[in-house]
Amino acid sequence: MNNFTFQIQYMSTVFTEFSLHPYNTFSVAAKAKYFIEFSTQDELMDLLQDAYWNDTKKMILGGGSNILLTKDFDGLVLKNSLLGIEVLSETSNYYYVKANAGESWHDFVCYCIEQNMGGVENLSLIPGSVGASPMQNIGAYGVELCDVFHSLEALEINTLKKREFSAEECYFGYRESIFKKALKDQYIILSVTYRLTKNHLINASYGALSEILKQKNIEHPSIKDISDIVIEIRQSKLPDPKQLGNAGSFFKNPEINKSEFDSFHREHGNAPFYNLENGKYKIPAGWLIEQCGWKGKVIGNTGAHKDQALVLVNYGGAQGEEIWKLALNIQTSVKEKFKIEIQTEVNIY
Repeated sequence: MNNFTFQIQYMSTVFTEFSLHPYNTFSVAAKAKYFIEFSTQDELMDLLQDAYWNDTKKMILGGGSNILLTKDFDGLVLKNSLLGIEVLSETSNYYYVKANAGESWHDFVCYCIEQNMGGVENLSLIPGSVGASPMQNIGAYGVELCDVFHSLEALEINTLKKREFSAEECYFGYRESIFKKALKDQYIILSVTYRLTKNHLINASYGALSEILKQKNIEHPSIKDISDIVIEIRQSKLPDPKQLGNAGSFFKNPEINKSEFDSFHREHGNAPFYNLENGKYKIPAGWLIEQCGWKGKVIGNTGAHKDQALVLVNYGGAQGEEIWKLALNIQTSVKEKFKIEIQTEVNIY
């Protein structure tokens, strides 16, 4: 790892051949050709205004919790460390809270609960940053980011112009947004503003949540109760990336149309499924993967976790290509057995 000397003196240090091992939760030992961490918008603008970087491939890095690095990154990695949380305004029913993109998502959730601001409690303990939350439209236990989203501010890389995006302009979908599709790699998210409740609408409809509430004899749960139970469930089901490299759910739950579902259900009547409002059916990807024999299977330094087949793990020393090969083999086996394609939730580089 070396410092890179420019004729222009940047406010941030530029590193070359920089190890990304501590910056991705899969703990893959990949390197970036160039690496810069910025903590202010001025630092970011100072960098992007330099024509030196015009033709350089760029990766915006948040918490590194939803990426798989299959090789060294031959370009510039920009680590977003913009911090700060601010209550912009409030009405009789809502708080409008702005969080800068480099904030830890779970720390932001904890802040909201401490301030008795509701809506994000079901999203507790999701790894990653605030900036990634709208990109992925993160979701868990019956709630999605779009349910509490108000707007975001982003910087267009090519023009250096700031733009505000409404929920409609983000085109949110299941673990999707415009920033993963039409505008991929074109914007850097600077901050996100959320609409949080004063009079909380507790969502305990998710099966495991309601069961644990009954076990604990909690009839009227607070947002803190919901958060605590979500944390309890996640810690019991999902491996801690600090202990075992992973990026959470590697695949999305597939959605199939009625004719596909009828054919699938005739052959696999015991399969769990969910009716969706759009007339489609969601099949749990974890169940499909487990039925193909992958749950707990170890291949080299990687495998599907013993408690959750949807989570691919690095048992130590796995290369990104090794994990990606496993993912491709899992996709192929599910397609062959069930005629269903499962897509990755994790971003592949």
